[in-house]
Amino acid sequence: MKNQTIYRFATSLIALAILMAPLASRAELRSKSKEIVVVEPKDLPEQAQLTGDDLLLHADSVGRQYLYLEQQNGARLAVLDVTDPARIKPVSTVSLQTNGAFDFIRPLNDRAELIRFRRSGDVAVLNLSKAKTPTLRSVAWLADPGTAESLGTTSFLTISGSYNYVRPLPHDFQVVDISTSFDPVLLTTIKQVQHRVANDETGTTFLLGSEGLTVIRKPAVEAEYQEHERQLEQN
Repeated sequence: MKNQTIYRFATSLIALAILMAPLASRAELRSKSKEIVVVEPKDLPEQAQLTGDDLLLHADSVGRQYLYLEQQNGARLAVLDVTDPARIKPVSTVSLQTNGAFDFIRPLNDRAELIRFRRSGDVAVLNLSKAKTPTLRSVAWLADPGTAESLGTTSFLTISGSYNYVRPLPHDFQVVDISTSFDPVLLTTIKQVQHRVANDETGTTFLLGSEGLTVIRKPAVEAEYQEHERQLEQN
């Protein structure tokens, strides 16, 4: 009887450890003031844990926010729903027929993004009409357009000229907590960041580094934005 009791107790401890393991692995990095939260790649969907070539933040027609991660030398896009930064969800992984890595250049409207291939300088249009499953279409006549200037919201002016891709210099980013000003604390180091984008509405910063995607959240700003959206829906 005593051995059975010990066995049951040990089994319960093992089961509890298994249940608690995911919680431990998802431990968030918070500043002492709770003003910011750092979400590391290991605590994000699997698609966000890979290195990437570039990233794009896009809002669809109903206000949902999507983050596109260009991966595998331009061969695929990982799509994440980041509307609620506290609950980032995987949406899809889209394969692209491309001739190498590319950069997101500028929005053409609220449903398309102009991209430029790094090696050739050619451009294409990323169709975001279906935000969860974007498609790519080449624009042969707009090859090597050089720079572009806006002409209002529906046109732009291109300036012809040779294009030479300049690789961004990666940097390590340190997130420092100064809640206690006389005792700064290093929360984390985000390694080899080449691209970043921010959503000012929710106060969220997305950084793409050598270990994947890192997200810096501001819960107070998120709460203010969510309350603002609720009020708009009620009016």
